[in-house]
Amino acid sequence: MQTYSEVFEVHQTDLDELQHVNNIKYVEWVQEMSKKHWLKVVDEAIRNEMVWVVKNHNITYLKSALLGDAIKATTYIQETKGPLSIRVVELANNKTGELLVKAITEWCLLDAKTFRPKRVPEVIQKLFT
Repeated sequence: MQTYSEVFEVHQTDLDELQHVNNIKYVEWVQEMSKKHWLKVVDEAIRNEMVWVVKNHNITYLKSALLGDAIKATTYIQETKGPLSIRVVELANNKTGELLVKAITEWCLLDAKTFRPKRVPEVIQKLFT
C-alpha cells in the first residue's frame, strides 16, 4: 500500500468556540491530503484526463486537537471498485501517536471532459498500491 504523510501544526484559525479544531477544518484536511497524494503520484497528463469528486465522507472523531498540536496526517487507498476509490485519511497527534480522526471517503472518478463516471484504470490503481 502506497501512503502519503505530512505533519502540520494547529493554528488559531483552525479552532471553534470550544478551542478545539473545528469539525469543518478536519474535512478540509481530509480533502487536502487526498488532493496532495493524487498530485504527488500522478503526472499532469493523467490529471488533465480525469477528476475526482466525493460521493461520501464517513468521519469518526476520536479525540480533540488543540492549538499548537502537531498533527500527522496519513492517507492511502483502501480499495478500488469500478469508478469508486475508498480512501482512508488518519489524523494523529504527532507527539503521542494518538489517533484523533479517521475518515473513510468514497471518491468517484470522472472523465475530465464529459464529467461522466469512469472506471479507475489499472495503471492508476497500480500507482497507489
